[in-house]
Amino acid sequence: MKLINAIVQDKDATKLSNALVKNKIQATRLSTSGGFLRSGNTTFLVAIDDQRVQEVLDIIKEVSQKRKQFMVPPMGIEGERAAAYPVEIEVGGATVFTQTIDDFYRF
Repeated sequence: MKLINAIVQDKDATKLSNALVKNKIQATRLSTSGGFLRSGNTTFLVAIDDQRVQEVLDIIKEVSQKRKQFMVPPMGIEGERAAAYPVEIEVGGATVFTQTIDDFYRF
């Protein structure tokens, strides 16, 4: 049995949740934040049999889309008057961790 931790952008969270339910995959959904842009994320915790791990990974990959976004980089040294121009960065996708579960209980 494996524990899958999948961190996705909030924009993809509802779509991922619906896809997991459609495939009869139970998940715990947590609201999280952080990362380079300090934007809203959702973390899904999925305990799943080893045989279904690839199925879950495929669903996450399909739903969690990468997209382009503009951001203004933080200003440099205090007092510096350099103009900050927006830069295009790639956001989205998913960060996924898998771990082996030694014991699993449902009470």
